[in-house]
Amino acid sequence: MKLTVLDGYALNPGDLTWDSFKQFASVTVYERTPLNSVINHIDDSDAVLLNKIIITPDILKQCPNLKYIGILATGYNVVDVKAARKFGVTVTNVPSYSTMSVAQHVFSFITAFTNHVQLHSDSVMKGRWTSCPDFCYWEAPLTELAGKTLGIFGYGHIGERVALIGQAFGMNIICCPHRLKEGIPSPVSPDELFQKSDFLTLHAPLTPETTEVVNRRTLSLMKESAYVINTARGGLVNEKDVRTALDHGRIAGYACDVLTTEPMKDDCPLLGAPNCLITPHIAWAPKETRIRLMDTAFKNFECYLKGSPQNVVS
Repeated sequence: MKLTVLDGYALNPGDLTWDSFKQFASVTVYERTPLNSVINHIDDSDAVLLNKIIITPDILKQCPNLKYIGILATGYNVVDVKAARKFGVTVTNVPSYSTMSVAQHVFSFITAFTNHVQLHSDSVMKGRWTSCPDFCYWEAPLTELAGKTLGIFGYGHIGERVALIGQAFGMNIICCPHRLKEGIPSPVSPDELFQKSDFLTLHAPLTPETTEVVNRRTLSLMKESAYVINTARGGLVNEKDVRTALDHGRIAGYACDVLTTEPMKDDCPLLGAPNCLITPHIAWAPKETRIRLMDTAFKNFECYLKGSPQNVVS
C-alpha cells in the first residue's frame, strides 16, 4: 500500500507526526503540491491525503491505481465526488473536528471589537497610563455583550456551540438555519436576522443558495452599530459590498478568518479596510484541534483498509 500526502504542511508543520499511517502503508509526504505536479506526486499511489489540492476527473483518469482519497478537512468540494464514484475511488472527510476552536475564534473577534484589548495594551506600553491624571482611561468606546443580539446564520455544530457561548455572555440568540432543522432557538427569516443582529456570525456551508448572502442589499438592512463575523467560507460574502459598507459606515465592523481567494491577493477589496479584522484561516489550527483531525484521518484510513469505511462522502 502506497500512501502519499499531497499538502501536509498546513496540518502538520512539524509539531505532529504521520507515523500512525506507516503501520499500514509506505508514506510519502509533500509539504505542498503545485497544480502542475499533482499527477506526478500521486504517481502510482493507492491512497492520498489532501487538504486543498483539487482532484479533477482528468487527474483520476491518469492515476488508475488510486482507490482512496482522505480529505484532511470537513469540506470536500476540492474533489469531484461524482467522478470519484465513477472511477471507484472512496473519498472520506473529517467532520466536526474544529467546532470548539472555531467557536472560540468567533468570540475572539467579537471581544476584539467590544473591548479593544490590543489597542489599550499598546497605549499603556507607549506610556499613556503613566502620564494619565485619572486611574483609568479608554481609547475607544467599550461595549457589554449582555443584552446584545447575536444572530447566527447556519445552525450546525459550530452554530450551536456559538449560541451556547453567546448565552453564557447573556446575549439574546436568534438563528436563521441554512436548511430546515428541529430545535432552532428563536428562528427568524434571513432579512430579520440582518435587521435585528448586533453581531451576525456566519456558519453555513457555501452552496448556490448561500453564496454572497452578505451583499449590498442585506448589509443595508443592518444597524450601523452592527458587526459581521465570518469564520465559515469567504464566498458567503460579497467582499466589494462589505468594503463599501465599511468605507461608508453602514456597519460598525467586519471580521473574517476566510476569504473568497486564499491566500489573500493584493487586490482583495478588504485589504486595508477600516474597522476590519482578518486572520489567515487559522480558526481550525490550534494544536489540539489538529491532533483531533489527524486522529480521525487515521481512523478513516484504517477503517477503509478493514473494509468498513467511515465518514464517506463518495
